[in-house]
Amino acid sequence: MRHYSAIIGFGGMGNWHYESITQKIDSITVKGIFDIREEACEKAAKAGLKVYGSVEELLSDSEIDIVTIATPNNFHKELCIKCLEAGKNVVCEKPVTLNSQELEEIIFHAKKTGKVFSIHQNRRWDRDYRIIKETLESGIIGTPYFIESKVQGSRGSLHGWRGYKINGGGMVLDWGVHLIDQIMDMIKSPVASVTAHLFSIFSNEVDDNIKILLRFENGVSALLEMSTNCFINNPRWHVTCTDGTIQIDDWSCKGKIVQLNTDQKMEWADDIVYTEAGPTRTMAPRPAHTTKELPLPEVCTDWSDYYNNIVDVIDNGAELIVKPEQALRVMKVIDLIFKSQELGEGKKCSI
Repeated sequence: MRHYSAIIGFGGMGNWHYESITQKIDSITVKGIFDIREEACEKAAKAGLKVYGSVEELLSDSEIDIVTIATPNNFHKELCIKCLEAGKNVVCEKPVTLNSQELEEIIFHAKKTGKVFSIHQNRRWDRDYRIIKETLESGIIGTPYFIESKVQGSRGSLHGWRGYKINGGGMVLDWGVHLIDQIMDMIKSPVASVTAHLFSIFSNEVDDNIKILLRFENGVSALLEMSTNCFINNPRWHVTCTDGTIQIDDWSCKGKIVQLNTDQKMEWADDIVYTEAGPTRTMAPRPAHTTKELPLPEVCTDWSDYYNNIVDVIDNGAELIVKPEQALRVMKVIDLIFKSQELGEGKKCSI
């Protein structure tokens, strides 16, 4: 079945959706766009897209059955509800809303209209994330208990509307929402507590460097970090498990797994071991024969699978991969992140 889509907001991500759908999703044709900026409309027209004069005109086009919303965050709720009530299936860019209450309103209208509604959490398809997820699911290094997920750069100031509070800017809602969604998709347990340290180094309005600690009810803890002012980067992922450690260095997915290679307990010698740090027993190097280094698993993934799933849900009633209820859990955690920062303390929960 041929589907026709339209994009509201033809900026960087709106154009990305257009190019990705056009190049990779055979069953969807992007027919047109709506944007309040003249330069965006001119760009769309040059690409051969129909430029709608208003949201209402776009929604009155009966040929359009999928609408992608890629505007600044503060417009998401109103536009999602309008599109759903007009009988359109909706894909909304992340973060889906500014808070959980707004998302609950959208979910109400999605259930009322029976239309497909999903959030473009595309980084569930990132290769680095899939490598970590597959390794933990395989159990080859035991049970995870401490996960570090970090995205770090040194460009400083935030781009465009992302620097303004009214638009829902800041790193919690920009990158934090990705890291939180990944970790909550991977760890199948309720979040038990949230602690946030948010910094505003370059902005007077929003957070631009963030550290978030999540504790899950199953005992796993996760440290999530996004920095715009880091000049020596940590690994993208560092995961400590009961029987080994996995590390991914960067976006190129270089890294390794070190697996425990013995069932025997470490015996403590009477003699102190002397290292460059001085005399120690606890931090003495582990004998080489007790561990084994493994390569990272080969993982093939593609962001276009997100839209393939949307089409499969519409045409065949398949299960939605990125569910609104999952996004609601994420937004409830984000609500607590801002509350934790406001109060200067961690917040207990069961989310």
